[in-house]
Amino acid sequence: MVKERETLSEYEAGRYQRQLPLWGVEGQEHLRCARVLVAGVGGLGTIVAAYLASAGVGFLRLVDHDRVVISNLNRQVLFQATDIGREKTAAASERLQSLNPSIRIEAIPRMLDKETVDELTQDIDLIVDALDNFTTRFLINRAAFTRRLPLIHGAVRGFFGQASTLIPGLTACLQCLIAHSPPPEVFPIIGGTCGVIGAVQATEAVKVLTGKGKPLTNRLFSWDGQVGEGTILIVERNPHCVICGGDSDKTVLPLGDRNPLAGGNIILSEPHKGK
Repeated sequence: MVKERETLSEYEAGRYQRQLPLWGVEGQEHLRCARVLVAGVGGLGTIVAAYLASAGVGFLRLVDHDRVVISNLNRQVLFQATDIGREKTAAASERLQSLNPSIRIEAIPRMLDKETVDELTQDIDLIVDALDNFTTRFLINRAAFTRRLPLIHGAVRGFFGQASTLIPGLTACLQCLIAHSPPPEVFPIIGGTCGVIGAVQATEAVKVLTGKGKPLTNRLFSWDGQVGEGTILIVERNPHCVICGGDSDKTVLPLGDRNPLAGGNIILSEPHKGK
């Protein structure tokens, strides 16, 4: 366990001077002592990991079983053409360590599945969902709510993206928001969409870890890059959710074509209730 300190080193004070006014030495120490799992090192994961490393999060566990391929290079910003064929976690770890030598990176080139999810979520303070499929997302959602860990959800497709902060005991879980997994596909995606949602996820993680700001709890940020418009949807627990349950009055509204990322229903507060 990393112990918090009352002062920063000269290097840290200089490196983080532009963010220290936002949360002070205490907040920076929270970041230094934090242990974050970045699940997926692709379009979202590379963005999130880069910002968390830059901010001084002390320990990042990168989990992804894939290797870099040429089609990754339009959006996965930690990789170069010379990385094609390398394990994503190894290449990303190398870049992140160069970006901030004072933090620790653990590169794990393994698949997140039923056999590994418990082990990979041990000794972690927060999980970032930077995955590309909802089957695996549901696995880490269950692990996060079982271990009582904050989960920063993000998903992208084409010009569209979404993000939310899920906190056990306080918010809906991912399975409340998305009832069923969309069918697997190789979906279109641009780097800009990953940049928007990845930046939101990194910001949410920093807010949760430092205790500053208002996280996207019980809210889903939805981004439509085709028109340059962001929307906030109010979400609540599904009373029938097998993961987190809940007992408040809700209406289940089908998303249909309004959200190309969702494969089921989302639980929305009725607008007239003013929640």
